Amino acid sequence: MDKHEYKVNLKWVEERKGILSSPELSAGKSATDNSIEVATPPEFPKGMPHIWSPEHLFTASVSGCLLTTFLAIAENSKLEFTSFECEAIGVMEKVEKRFLMTEIILKPKLIIMHEKDRDRAERVLLKSEEACLISNSINTKVSMEITVAVV
Repeated sequence: MDKHEYKVNLKWVEERKGILSSPELSAGKSATDNSIEVATPPEFPKGMPHIWSPEHLFTASVSGCLLTTFLAIAENSKLEFTSFECEAIGVMEKVEKRFLMTEIILKPKLIIMHEKDRDRAERVLLKSEEACLISNSINTKVSMEITVAVV
């Protein structure tokens, strides 16, 4: 498991919009069944509202990595939980004449079954962010605002 490749195809459709897909994910499906529209966000000239932007996808990749890393660590830790949700906010700013994603704020909300597991749940969430492959691969600051509640 030293090296892996993840194939993604992007095809321009019109104006400032394209279709993102992956041949690895569409086995047995039509190409459109597993595609995502991607466009310039509406904050920019000719941007399109209501379509995934690269900035949304960047933010989503950090959030999705937190989820998958958390699931693995929680399972190994035998942490019982009933719900995991995560709001993620990607902050884009102009820095030295360039636009950068300067911060991703993760707001995981975890519902656990027992009060005695609260501290451990918080530790598992922190460990998950520290171990997240995507967070470790980017220069963007990643911060978390953790909420743990008991059923």
